[in-house]
Amino acid sequence: MARAHALDVCAPRARIRLVVDLNRCQAYAQCCFLAPGVFELHGEEALWYDPEPDPAQREHVLRAVASCPVQAIAVEWPERTDDDGVEAPPRRSP
Repeated sequence: MARAHALDVCAPRARIRLVVDLNRCQAYAQCCFLAPGVFELHGEEALWYDPEPDPAQREHVLRAVASCPVQAIAVEWPERTDDDGVEAPPRRSP
């Protein structure tokens, strides 16, 4: 599977999907500071997040993903549709 860096550009206004490995997350909260509307800490260690953030938050989200010290946040990028209009599976980046 091809990996793309979190800051790659793919359809600037297309939705992206976030996947957080909650077993890997250590609650450093860097994501919460950089994208507070998307990531939120509850208590000392419980991370809540929006898996499909608004495209308007894209830049903040990508900075938050890149800032994670344990790389617990992955981005699934939408693929372009083929000639039949069928959407290909998303690419995933750590």
